[in-house]
Amino acid sequence: MASDLQLWWKLPAVAVALALAGHSYVHAQSKPAASGDAQIARAVGTIRNIQGDSITLIPDSGSEVTAKLAATTKILRVPPGEKDLKNAVPLPAQDLQAGDRVLVRGPGSPDGRSIAALAVIVMKQGDLSAKRQRDRDDWQKRGVGGLVTAVNAGSGAVTISSGGFGAQRSIAVHTSKDTVLRRYAVNSVKFDDARPAPLGEIKPGDQLRARGTRSADGAELQAEEIVSGTFRNIAGIITAVDPAAGTMTVQDAILKSKVVVKVASDSQLKKLPVEMAQRLAMRLKGSPSEGANGGPAAPGSTSAGVTPAAGSHMSRGPGVMAGERENGPPDLQRLLSRLPNSTLADVQKGDAVMIVSTTSGDSGTVTAITLLAGVEPILAAAPSQGASMLLSPWNLGTSNGESEAAP
Repeated sequence: MASDLQLWWKLPAVAVALALAGHSYVHAQSKPAASGDAQIARAVGTIRNIQGDSITLIPDSGSEVTAKLAATTKILRVPPGEKDLKNAVPLPAQDLQAGDRVLVRGPGSPDGRSIAALAVIVMKQGDLSAKRQRDRDDWQKRGVGGLVTAVNAGSGAVTISSGGFGAQRSIAVHTSKDTVLRRYAVNSVKFDDARPAPLGEIKPGDQLRARGTRSADGAELQAEEIVSGTFRNIAGIITAVDPAAGTMTVQDAILKSKVVVKVASDSQLKKLPVEMAQRLAMRLKGSPSEGANGGPAAPGSTSAGVTPAAGSHMSRGPGVMAGERENGPPDLQRLLSRLPNSTLADVQKGDAVMIVSTTSGDSGTVTAITLLAGVEPILAAAPSQGASMLLSPWNLGTSNGESEAAP
């Protein structure tokens, strides 16, 4: 049956897997695959609702499509990540659910709004959620992130500077013909919008995150997947907030100018508690914090001991912040991900913020990808370390928790 479906679609099996996993490959209405297939349409997207023998599909591009199922419609369930249909199994129509990813194929109506489904390939929402969690865990376990300092197209290596606390370290990220290279779309804050891109598009100053197999000393990584992007880094004081427009104006201390920052629904906003900001500032200074000496711990702290970062005088002891790792400095990505999400209402004029944003368009307004408030002690402690160095690993590693291979 799998080989029959591949012939029907005249579409590479890997394309089916990529499309269902959430990567744009075909439009909701694609061009006919052959002259004898002129009436056949394809739609790839997510099921919005099911009524009787019809499913309403929100395609990855274009308007909603209604797929009409018949007794002869072949419905197959495919596990996420599969490269072909060998492991596809039949799925009863009544097991289709809103949120499932599907590829539908069949004769399309003249207006392009409906398809008489000959076949439906399904990736269940639960399977996708489980895969995303596995991917997130894998990015955390085997991922590295930082700022690109050099690119060697000849050898396929990218050098990044990583680590927001203490001394920076260089990591050589090696690519191969099998490495998946993706790049954030211009003015997009969504990890899912990252598109395939060659190594040549990566340049010094970009933010990059990679996952793969690390060397024993952590200085090299054989990359299985890389996502990169060019972003603007902003650190400064809020001079105005416009809740109605969803924007704030920031006096950028880096470029010495004002910038309007749009806060979108996908923007990540976090606000550091005062105690946590002070502890991070002390780490940047290489000084011991009160918690390390037995004083009160920051919110969300643990009592587990850690090995201090290079150059830090903080001793092993109680009061360590959540997110600190056993053999190094605090993992800012983990630490910040545990903070509750904030909104524009949580910041006000006069607050200090660090922002990773899209690059400016013609309007001069940028969109916040990551915004961290409550950073007054951090900026005072390390004015030379900008938002790029402190936030880049977090920014590229989470994307609203959807780091799918997700970020």
